[in-house]
Amino acid sequence: MLSSSASEELRARVWESVMAFDEAATVATVLRALDDGAGAEHVLLDVIAAVQGRVGREWAANRITVAQEHAATAINDRAVAAVALHPSARAEPTRGRVTVACVDGEWHALPARLLAEVLRIRGWRVDYLGAQVPAPHLVAHLHRTGPDAVALSGSLATRLPAAHATITACQAVGTPVIVGGAAFGPEGRYARLLGADAWAPDARAAADDLARGPLPRPRPGHQAVDDLPHLDDQEYTLVARSRPRLVRAVFHQLENAYPAMRAYSEAQRERTAEDLSHIVEFLAAALYTGDEDLFGGFLLWTAGVLDARGVPAASLLPALELLERELRDFPRTTATLRAGAADLTRTLLTAAGTAE
Repeated sequence: MLSSSASEELRARVWESVMAFDEAATVATVLRALDDGAGAEHVLLDVIAAVQGRVGREWAANRITVAQEHAATAINDRAVAAVALHPSARAEPTRGRVTVACVDGEWHALPARLLAEVLRIRGWRVDYLGAQVPAPHLVAHLHRTGPDAVALSGSLATRLPAAHATITACQAVGTPVIVGGAAFGPEGRYARLLGADAWAPDARAAADDLARGPLPRPRPGHQAVDDLPHLDDQEYTLVARSRPRLVRAVFHQLENAYPAMRAYSEAQRERTAEDLSHIVEFLAAALYTGDEDLFGGFLLWTAGVLDARGVPAASLLPALELLERELRDFPRTTATLRAGAADLTRTLLTAAGTAE
């Protein structure tokens, strides 16, 4: 185990080479650390994962571009592969078998990859299925391999409906599911809501949980609707299915209300449409979970991203008002929109007062 100062120095060197897009130097740095006695799990989680977390924060703060973020992620993924092939990371499987996969529609695969490698180091036989795994394909794999558990990763809350379907499908064939990732909310609140058998805040905690003993066997005959009776009102389904129409309608109304939008470049128009689509996606996720805070948290995060890019966060408010008009017949939806707008307004007023 490296000292805290040695770990910090190693992270700094990896960060520097990643930001220079120097894959060879990054891989050489982590391999040298392993040769010098650093533990493989430590390098994976306390160095590579930490650097990747910084990549995400730097993108959100507009200090690196999307292209830089993608390049850095690819280099970190290659560094993980290099660590996995190092002799110090190899272990005979002695514990059992775990399938590791990302929720369908989830492209952020590095957290799942890190977990897979940590589990291998700790003596598990691991089937790593990668990004966006549809539930039917995952279940077919479970029938063929019969693992002790599925570890399911999700970073975006918009994937929670797909995660719920996957959790239920795995449990239906008798395989317990441990979930992790930012999608499942603070302290795993949505993991419990969606009926997962366990939740872990990170790869190390997930590996520790699995090592303590078998996960509880799934409830027989469990159905997704059993967890979320509020879905009977169909608001989630109607909003989710209406997303393309809602984006078009609100975009058109914004153009009429703010003629300056008509002078937007094609790229600006595309980004505006994408932002509107994300708003509706997160609104739908909040309706699915029945948690207004999910939507409010997304709005505050988006406000921070916009502010970092010199776009007034208050520009979100007219879009929320127009969406409320479009969805005025849906009481849970309008309540969620109003709560989100109120939270955003309070935050903007507080920020304005602090600035004064």
